[in-house]
Amino acid sequence: VQLQASGGGPVQTGGSLRLSCASSGVIFKIDSMAWYRQAPGKQRELVATITSGGSTNYPNSVKHRRFTISRDNTKNTIYLQMNSLKPEDTAVYFCHAEGYTDPWTPVNYWGKGTLVTVSS
Repeated sequence: VQLQASGGGPVQTGGSLRLSCASSGVIFKIDSMAWYRQAPGKQRELVATITSGGSTNYPNSVKHRRFTISRDNTKNTIYLQMNSLKPEDTAVYFCHAEGYTDPWTPVNYWGKGTLVTVSS
C-alpha cells in the first residue's frame, strides 16, 4: 500500500487548506486511517483518525474543531479540512493507515508528508 499526501503549502493566518491522502495498492483490510503532524523540533502527534466505517476521533489537543477529517471510499482517499489556521499549525502532515495483510497479520503504513506553513 502506498499513501500519497498532497495539498500542503503556504497559507496566511486565518486561512484554510484541505489535505488529501490517496491510498493505492492491494491489502486485505484497512481498519483506520489518520493524519499526524510534526512541527519543527517537536514529536509527531496525532491530529485525527477515521475508521473504515466513517467514525472519527480527535485528540483533546485538536478538539477545537478547526480540523475535520473525512473520507471518500470510492476514491480510497481521506481528507483533512483545516480552517482558521494559526502559525502553530505549521508542520509536516503525514497520513497513516492501519490494517491487515491477511486476517491475522496487522500492518501499518506511513505516507510521505506534506508541508503546511502558516505565516502571521
